[in-house]
Amino acid sequence: MKHHNILKLQGLFIAGLIISMFGVTACNSGSNTSGSDSTSTASSSSGKQILGAGSSFDNPLFSKMFSQYNQQNGIQVNYQSIGSGAGIQQLISHTVDFGASDAPMNPKQDSTAGADVLNIPVTCGAVVVTYNLPDVKDTLMFTPSVLADIFLGNIKKWNDPKIAAINKGVKLPSTSIVVAHRSDGSGTTAIFTSYLSKVSDEWNTKVGTSTAVNWPTGVGGKGNEGVAGVVKQTPGGIGYNELAYALQNQMQYGKMQNKSGNFIVPTIASTSAAANVQLPADGKVWITNTDAPDGYPIAGFSWVLIYKEQNYNNRSQDEATNVVKLLQWMIHDGQQYGADLSYAPLPDAAVTVGDNLLKSVTYGGKAILQ
Repeated sequence: MKHHNILKLQGLFIAGLIISMFGVTACNSGSNTSGSDSTSTASSSSGKQILGAGSSFDNPLFSKMFSQYNQQNGIQVNYQSIGSGAGIQQLISHTVDFGASDAPMNPKQDSTAGADVLNIPVTCGAVVVTYNLPDVKDTLMFTPSVLADIFLGNIKKWNDPKIAAINKGVKLPSTSIVVAHRSDGSGTTAIFTSYLSKVSDEWNTKVGTSTAVNWPTGVGGKGNEGVAGVVKQTPGGIGYNELAYALQNQMQYGKMQNKSGNFIVPTIASTSAAANVQLPADGKVWITNTDAPDGYPIAGFSWVLIYKEQNYNNRSQDEATNVVKLLQWMIHDGQQYGADLSYAPLPDAAVTVGDNLLKSVTYGGKAILQ
């Protein structure tokens, strides 16, 4: 037990040193710590500390949520923005209390977990096409086929006739296109490649959908922060980022043509339109390439992942209860903090599914929420 406590303190100290490149830090509140380059986290939390890791997509929202939760409840949440894939691995390794991912766990991950893991939907967001063309003042428009061809490496110049045809009157430079993509396992990548696989047979055949793919072209960056950095530093760069990162970094981002043929600006409203679906009981659903005429086509839910049975790895019932109550707050009261950061609130159907999943969480076989 002494060794266990030492690991806790060491991990919390490390987490406290890591600062997210995104620029929303725990200095404002002391309740959230994140970093995109961390490879390990502390062991299970103790007392009024909760440890989480994963999605960089969620990091701006989590920074705000966890700051507010600490002020209201006196519980500190240390969250590391290390990417969805790494967050899932940290949960499976029992080194954090929760993981966060923009892709629900797949069957292989479920089997590796060793016990049932619940996917609790906590927010919805848009993945936007960011680019760096400072002399182009118009907002560029992208069709599904053009976007796929750019990321396949088939379109190499910004003044390519295919781009010009959908952006009439825009003076496009002859600058070479430099694709920026994630280098780590990423739920944002899963959303983006899910979309491309649905709209491009060539992409689906050659690349497919996953949190990590073999990119046909481009430069890798770690986390949403890393991709944003590559695009901002590279004239002619193009990438994909969660909307909050594009806004925070004052990046250019485009309109996407949806299935109905409409060119849609990524906003809370257009993301909500895409998210207005009936979720299955396990909460796992993809909403890319929406049928909604006013829906943004590259959008997705994001999930917090916890073990259904919380009595593992010497965890106390208080620790388990603190985690479940945090998630209950996040899907209810915590939703009010998303709008200012351009995250869409959970639709009622998702809240209902989340509540039902949380009611199924147990400690020693007994439900934590009564």
